Amino acid sequence: MKLYTFDAAPNARRLQMLLDYKGIEIDTEQVNMMKLEQLGEDFRRINPLGTVPALVLDDGTVLTEVIGACVYLEELYPERPLMGTGALQKALVISWCHRLFNTLFHPIAEVFRNGNPAFAGRALPGPISLEQIPALVERGRARLEGGWTMVDAALADSKFLVNDTFSMADIDLLTCVEFAGWIKEAVPESCSNIHAWLPRAKAALAGD
Repeated sequence: MKLYTFDAAPNARRLQMLLDYKGIEIDTEQVNMMKLEQLGEDFRRINPLGTVPALVLDDGTVLTEVIGACVYLEELYPERPLMGTGALQKALVISWCHRLFNTLFHPIAEVFRNGNPAFAGRALPGPISLEQIPALVERGRARLEGGWTMVDAALADSKFLVNDTFSMADIDLLTCVEFAGWIKEAVPESCSNIHAWLPRAKAALAGD
């Protein structure tokens, strides 16, 4: 396998945290997004979508979605499971990952890509040129507020997001907290359950 990635990118961070937690070492090549290498001909021959990370399997299959790469790697490296054990827990982890992507990750990306002049003409990832929509900045911040509140309520009586077990859902939430810093947004002080969860999640990720 070979992983094409850019360490600083939020989606790349999601996958890298899984790799680090499980102790998986993969041949890796950095694709410098600051220089738009993800949109260059060389990389788009590997991933026509022009996004990272991209995990190239030994048979040539290219996994371009983080959640798909995580499911695949979990099957190959089941130790220290992150995608859940048993049918229900697996379903809950995947459901939380999807929910977090829609309610936190995507709103943050809306604010970041529509409010940053550096992304003029590139309001969405990939090779298609799309103009920014300034109104999405305000909408993204409003969506984000609702997302934090929803997650905070879910953590009221739970150590982690799924059955008190550290999982990929918690990694995704950690990524969202980091990514929110890119738009100078912090978890609201009123979300005390998320603030209590944060050191627990970081300790679990570090293996403490």
